[in-house]
Amino acid sequence: MTPTAIDQENAPLRSVYTSNLAQLFSQNRFALVVSTYQAGKVILVRAEKDQLNTHFRHFNRPMGLAANATRMAIGEAHQLIELYNMPAVAAQLDPAGKHDACYIPRNIHFTGDIDIHEMAWASEELWVVNTRFSCLCTLENAYSFVPRWRPPFITGLAAEDRCHLNGLAIVDHQPKYVTALGATNTPQGWRSHKATGGILIDVETKEIMCQGLSMPHSPRWYADKLWVLESGNGSVATVDLKTGQLTTVVELPGFTRGIDFYGPLAFVGLSQVRESAVFSGIPLTDRLEERTCGIWVVHIHTGEIIGFLRFEDAVQEIFSVAVLPQICFPEILEREEKILASSYALPDQVLSEIESQGNRTNS
Repeated sequence: MTPTAIDQENAPLRSVYTSNLAQLFSQNRFALVVSTYQAGKVILVRAEKDQLNTHFRHFNRPMGLAANATRMAIGEAHQLIELYNMPAVAAQLDPAGKHDACYIPRNIHFTGDIDIHEMAWASEELWVVNTRFSCLCTLENAYSFVPRWRPPFITGLAAEDRCHLNGLAIVDHQPKYVTALGATNTPQGWRSHKATGGILIDVETKEIMCQGLSMPHSPRWYADKLWVLESGNGSVATVDLKTGQLTTVVELPGFTRGIDFYGPLAFVGLSQVRESAVFSGIPLTDRLEERTCGIWVVHIHTGEIIGFLRFEDAVQEIFSVAVLPQICFPEILEREEKILASSYALPDQVLSEIESQGNRTNS
């Protein structure tokens, strides 16, 4: 794997990547969308001929991210933004014919500062990990959020981040597994034993399936296996559903947080993690003096590292990673984009009533 430099003109956001990634993206027809709250950016990673292109869009402390070929949801500091893909708008972007998807803002829901972590659609309903209030919630227009589930040891709702609930996995269109950094019911109680206090919970049964984990994040159900990132170890692991035992698939050179899958590949977010009270005293910082930020590509059957995209300067932490299948060169429009003023989405059943300018019938 030969690293190839990119983004040299935009020095603070520069990155390097292994030379095989552009071909991997283009041949398999996908792109990635990545959030970094530390840098205040959502990043589109996409193939551009024989190079890998990283395209940065500004958001206010973006963390939780849910995305597919149709829509996207991004959790910001005090609100959640829903965007929808409008291919007709993509066709109007310069240069002509280059973009095959364009996500435009459609709804903004003001949640207040609930510290949105992971979120995912269960059927058509968006579920949000509300870390500040230690619960899973959904959204309704009249309310900041609607609490739907909380861990059995959390006695009530309080804006105290009692257990640092953070990760969510959907199985059979229902919330099924969550991760937290501690089984604690006091304000910030998880911090005192963050290195080994992490847990994985079955949402349906409220059973703690795994404990003694080091800062777990991002549970996922994929290929008939339950995956989890033991972030404090910098590892990707699978969980034995009968025993709760973890099997490490690979250890990586950073704080693992954010993962998505495509075919036999896992795309894993890595963060450098700062030398701070939150990240001190965990196995990763003891194991590696220098940590890395980027996206690592891992073969899920062998644990082999297929390639990586590494950020060099301004981007130091990754939160969410999502694959956009069958999309090669997407765009995200920011709220100030002029083209939004002339972009309209209407129900299919009324499209036949649309008349072009100059083609009207007077009555």
